Amino acid sequence: MTGAWPGGPCPQCGDDMPPRVVHCRNCRALLNDELTEDSVEIPTFNPLPEIDVIAAASPKGHYVLCPGCQEELRIHRKYKGMKVQCKHCNHLFNYSAAIETKAFYTPCPHCSEELRAAPKYMGHKVACKHCNGHIQLMPE
Repeated sequence: MTGAWPGGPCPQCGDDMPPRVVHCRNCRALLNDELTEDSVEIPTFNPLPEIDVIAAASPKGHYVLCPGCQEELRIHRKYKGMKVQCKHCNHLFNYSAAIETKAFYTPCPHCSEELRAAPKYMGHKVACKHCNGHIQLMPE
């Protein structure tokens, strides 16, 4: 074999590998007979600087729908597990995990502006819409 790996099944495990790969993605075997373990220099891992500045943020409160009138309410997390009252219809309800959360809010750790995010972004890395700061949205 001369040159780069042409693609095809790995000689060791048989998995199909694309062209121009040095190691099998499955078993890490060298795919080119002309190479030895010493001839393949693995570069050192250097994390990108922007990844190092990710700040964690957890919800300060939630946006929920009132079970009585279906109006959206903004409730601080300190009231979790307590009875709260809707400011629109005065309906009393228990603010617990059983209440569907529409969104949550938290201040940006970089610029302190308030952010609103859907629950699907919990646990994800996002960027602040005000300052583009990198944030990891952490569960409570």
